[in-house]
Amino acid sequence: MGDALATYFEARICYAVDAPSLENGGITRSAIALCELGYKLLKEYGVQAKIACENNLVTPALDAIIEANTYLSGVGADNGGIAVAHPVYNGLTALDEFTGMHGSCVAFGTIVQLVIEGAPKSEIEEVMEFCYSVGLPITLGEMGVKDKSRVMIAAEKACAPGETVHNMPGDVIPQQLYDAILVADAMGEKYLKK
Repeated sequence: MGDALATYFEARICYAVDAPSLENGGITRSAIALCELGYKLLKEYGVQAKIACENNLVTPALDAIIEANTYLSGVGADNGGIAVAHPVYNGLTALDEFTGMHGSCVAFGTIVQLVIEGAPKSEIEEVMEFCYSVGLPITLGEMGVKDKSRVMIAAEKACAPGETVHNMPGDVIPQQLYDAILVADAMGEKYLKK
């Protein structure tokens, strides 16, 4: 569900700045609608689907999440574009201590993207709540990264030429991404202490 979570937020910003889709075309309103539907299904059925899956049960909620994870996320990302969430994963793979899986890290990267965007606190908290409710990480520590000083290595890799972090408005530089990663991590730590 982590990879599917990013689809709406990455496509939304790509559409706003007229960035190309992964298919190198324009981003259509229908692509954004598919991405938005995917996010809606995740929020509505994610927890139920996780419980069903953990118990080897097939339910309508699990079917909805399979649709969101495969069709809506796949078609949505290809036709809607990607931005910060995926390069955060690419960057963190440069750290030997990183233990996160692709989708899990991309979910955390979604929070990072929302920080860079200056998204409302309520939206960031909604995404964190979803992540927490389905077991996706909201801190670096949950992905094995304890030494925050090494995060700059990840930020530099994520901002390399050709990375989709450059689909954001303005030019995202390593220091900006580093700061956003640490803010997202601190927000996650605070959330976990509730």
